Amino acid sequence: MTLKSLTRSTALAAIAVSFAAPAFAQDAGLDVVISTAQKREQNVQDVPLSVATVPTETLDAYLIAGEDVRALATRVPGLYAESSNGRVAPRFYIRGLGNTDFDLAASQPVSVVMDGIVKENVILKSFPIFDQERVEVLRGPQGTLFGRNTPAGIVKFDSVTPGADAPNYVSASFGTFNSTKVESAIGGTFGDKVAVRASGMYSQRDDYIDNGFTGENDVMGGFDDIAGRLQVLLTPNDRIDLLLNVHSRELDATASLFRANILSAGSNDLNENFDRDRVFFDEGDNNPQSYSNTGYSATLNIAASDTLTFTSITGYETANGSSLGDIDGGSGAAFLPGGSFPGNIPFNSATLDGVDELDQITQEFRLTSDSDGPWNFQAGMFFFDSELEITTNPFFAPATTVRHENNSFSLFGQVSVEIDELTTLTGGLRYTDDEKTFEAVAANFPVDDVKTSDEQVSYDLALARVLTDDINVYARIARGFRAPTIQGRDVAFFGAPTTADSETIDSYEVGFKSLMMDNRLRLNGALYYYDANDLQFSAIGGLGNFNQLVNADGRGYGIEADIEYAPTDNFDLTAGFAWNNTKITEDNLLVAPCGAQCTVLDNVNADGLANVEGNPFPQAPEFTFNVTARYGIEMGNGNELYGFTDWAVQGDTNFFLYESAEFNSNGNFEGGLRVGYLMDDGKYDVALFARNITNEANLKGGIDFNNLTGFVNEPRVIGVAARANF
Repeated sequence: MTLKSLTRSTALAAIAVSFAAPAFAQDAGLDVVISTAQKREQNVQDVPLSVATVPTETLDAYLIAGEDVRALATRVPGLYAESSNGRVAPRFYIRGLGNTDFDLAASQPVSVVMDGIVKENVILKSFPIFDQERVEVLRGPQGTLFGRNTPAGIVKFDSVTPGADAPNYVSASFGTFNSTKVESAIGGTFGDKVAVRASGMYSQRDDYIDNGFTGENDVMGGFDDIAGRLQVLLTPNDRIDLLLNVHSRELDATASLFRANILSAGSNDLNENFDRDRVFFDEGDNNPQSYSNTGYSATLNIAASDTLTFTSITGYETANGSSLGDIDGGSGAAFLPGGSFPGNIPFNSATLDGVDELDQITQEFRLTSDSDGPWNFQAGMFFFDSELEITTNPFFAPATTVRHENNSFSLFGQVSVEIDELTTLTGGLRYTDDEKTFEAVAANFPVDDVKTSDEQVSYDLALARVLTDDINVYARIARGFRAPTIQGRDVAFFGAPTTADSETIDSYEVGFKSLMMDNRLRLNGALYYYDANDLQFSAIGGLGNFNQLVNADGRGYGIEADIEYAPTDNFDLTAGFAWNNTKITEDNLLVAPCGAQCTVLDNVNADGLANVEGNPFPQAPEFTFNVTARYGIEMGNGNELYGFTDWAVQGDTNFFLYESAEFNSNGNFEGGLRVGYLMDDGKYDVALFARNITNEANLKGGIDFNNLTGFVNEPRVIGVAARANF
């Protein structure tokens, strides 16, 4: 049996063994929130940077109907996520910084770190979320401890580790469209030297969308997603521990459904062509998507002394798969007999994109001090190596295969000094050497190899001050950078590769963290400004269906706040708000606008190019607001009746570099509800739930190719859930 088969079996076995329980019940006051934003466990109130956390119980509520990682979008202040590749290749944005590039080799300024391993490729970033100990969003450049490709921030996931205190559980939910999710974790200890934990998740939804062109019913919109994780913790003595992690995921789903002409010229409102339950695709295979991902990691900690720890983190990830998309979003073409539907489609288009091979190796060595003295430090080195081979088939020409290789080496160090009993100064530096190469393995015309490289120094410096026992304030300056990038997708469309220089962000931030009202209210906030040089924007779409890199300067500023309030032991309220103003400041930046009949709002020159200077960054919501509330009624004998609701609102969001009347969204919102009954002091839980309870049809993105095509959010799902801890 291979390790990949083993982790799949682990997922099924863990699910089969046991019945869940999100223990929503609250103790008096607010719990301490632990953060590992600085690669050590700290009270989040003591961390001198803007950090948001998502409680695991709240996370379970967001994901109960089988949602993927995009469910975090707008539910954490300053965080947004979207995808035009369905359940794979999510694109993350923090404080408005992100990358709209849909290519499978795309680079992002938001890094995803899972169990200490950087998930660099967009496919790896989509690994399902289950059995989590903590989820954190680190906002702003993380230039020292994490380094390259983190100028916007980090989304950090840490799984529950094996041990005697790790809870065993199983949960199951069933809802609309036969949406089914089963999740479980089981583990234990063998003596005092070995601990094991197996966890798994299976999520599926039946196809519910008809293909009006072929006359087939219920052939799109579904998915089967299974993932497993096996962890073994070895502690041969009190100075050494080794955590081994094997994880795997297999996905069979429908790729994103692009819907032709669901926007009318001059408006971003969905029109009569939009039918959530029907599309008209003529590409012939109903947009299938299939991906596999397997990874292995080993984390070794050795206590070199009572105050020094040596850490080694080794990771290997591999993935492959493909997605087929009907790019024009409809059937036929205006010049063909019978024309096109729905609306005017000048010519039809479909593309098959696939990762033939993805291999990523990472290695980190780190020495960390933990003394009672006035100063502590971390120092280490990091290696990164990846090989990625992608095949793109546009069908009007033979398929093209390209290969990307990336090698990176970093040295980093951070020191924290207590200036006095109330003031702490933390500073760090990181040197990075990064190199990328591009090769056209199989192309329809000669293509030269491309190589790019750079060396950068990034840093952060933070001053924290304790004002009272309950209030801390801090000021932070930081520089982050994104390594130079090569975009080779246009080779498949008879174009040349493009490159972008390193992107650098200089960020300035002040904030406060407070606990008030006898530990009943936690209020944290930050005010920030950043100056961005050579932002790596992607100019995508247009009549040529191009995807090209451009560098441009920009700036952003805003505020963000995280609130948790527990006025009584049975009522808990959280809220988050972020307002963000972004602006492209590059003089006379010209890009091709949409290939459709859209209404361009920018100045367009004689060559048909739009000047986007002054526009907001693409997919950067002007504001996000989220709120959750839970109320419980004690029923006696350790039982409780409870209700939980969550709502998220997204402000004005422009989809592309240029501005148009059609390709943007405003006023998007979604809500969820859960009503349940906890028994035996939270051991058992049964509930009714609803996701997207008002069944909002929110425009999430557009395809500005040759008609007014868009794609939307997931439909409403109503169902039942049961959970048990044991």
